[in-house]
Amino acid sequence: MSEDRCALVVDDERDIRELLVLTLTRMGLRVETAATLGMAKSQLANAKFDFCLTDMRLPDGSGLELLSHIADKYPEMPVAMLTAFGNVEAAVEALKLGAFDFVAKPVDLKVLRNLVQHALDLRTERKLAPKAPEPEKRMHGDSPAMAQLRQTIGKVARSQAPVYILGESGAGKELAARSIHDHSPRADGPFVPVNCGAIPPELMESEFFGHKKGSFTGAHADKQGLFQAANGGSLFLDEVAELPLSMQVKLLRAIQEKSVRPVGGQAEEGVDIRLISATHKDLSALVDEGKFRHDLYYRINVIELRVPPLRERVEDIGTLTTMILAKLSERHQMPNTKISNEALDALHAYPFPGNVRELENILERAMTLSDGQAIYPEDLNLPKVAPPAVSVPTETAAPDSPQERAFDAPIAPQSVGTPTGALPEALEQLEKQAIESALLENRYNKTKTAAQLGITFRALRYKLKKLGLD
Repeated sequence: MSEDRCALVVDDERDIRELLVLTLTRMGLRVETAATLGMAKSQLANAKFDFCLTDMRLPDGSGLELLSHIADKYPEMPVAMLTAFGNVEAAVEALKLGAFDFVAKPVDLKVLRNLVQHALDLRTERKLAPKAPEPEKRMHGDSPAMAQLRQTIGKVARSQAPVYILGESGAGKELAARSIHDHSPRADGPFVPVNCGAIPPELMESEFFGHKKGSFTGAHADKQGLFQAANGGSLFLDEVAELPLSMQVKLLRAIQEKSVRPVGGQAEEGVDIRLISATHKDLSALVDEGKFRHDLYYRINVIELRVPPLRERVEDIGTLTTMILAKLSERHQMPNTKISNEALDALHAYPFPGNVRELENILERAMTLSDGQAIYPEDLNLPKVAPPAVSVPTETAAPDSPQERAFDAPIAPQSVGTPTGALPEALEQLEKQAIESALLENRYNKTKTAAQLGITFRALRYKLKKLGLD
């Protein structure tokens, strides 16, 4: 590490300061120290620092005051907090105010060195051209909602704080998570996405934390868990609301201790990850119902990021349509397909309960069914009435447009569609509509769809084939 980098250590305990100075000096840093808030402000005014490590409690103030001072006067400087062991609330408050990360006392020197290295990497990357694509290369759209989202992603990426992404199915939560990772100091590390709803409960501990050979029947070799696979990078837990309560306890401990114990293992293994989680459900409501642990909720929801549904950014549909058609033409090695103005108007009028993912599916189907090199309204085959989307908590405001008001209104019984023909055909139509709606709501996860419909997985497979939905 370059000798011209300097760190400021702020702590009123002499032994702690000496330990931190020794550790950081061995990393090649010049280190200055301060025992009080006033001394720290004076040091900052008289010298240039690349990193600050401060205790939460100081004789003449708090580390949070120093954090706010640095954020105001020296916004490019990463700040990490020293907190008392188990004081999660103080650590979370520091992260919300802009701290880069925190270290619990007694200090784990390996964790500290990793933290400092990430902080200095962040400082360097802010000065250099970004290696990853800009957020707009992933998060497409020119609407105010998307501009705000990209701006927030840019800020969130600079921190180490856990991020909680909420948004409807198909809105782009994983794209947002990847953008955060790509613009963080961890961009060179792994990005490990996992759908929590797709892992059987009995295998969750092994999947998350790994296992040792012989720890259970079928464990023929050591296996690395998702936490270990994401070491040095970001772990994205999609549909985190699907975690059973027993697993939530173990996840909370792994996050707080920054270490995991493989199934059948005797010792814990340190892990250095940034946690990003997401769900389409109202997690706060699940906390109130006792279905999600409140302590885990507050630990993962340090920074909240909402991905807007497509119906809230209708002006992006044209841009997205052009981009998706170009991608599909390249994938299928077909001439570029255009879309007629009438078809585009039809897309603008449709509420898209499945969001961008549904738009992609509609366009791919239309592209396949169209006769020429242009898509017309009849090629889109849009549903007469969209299935209801899962609600996501938003700012309390009245719907702005008639389209939004219509979408938010309760669906009348006849809106499902009136079956026609003889009774067997009518029942088949209703069955097909129910299965299609459940598939869409569960993101085409057949196991969850079967459970929701109250039938076996094998029965669902049979019905999908019978109804031409396979």
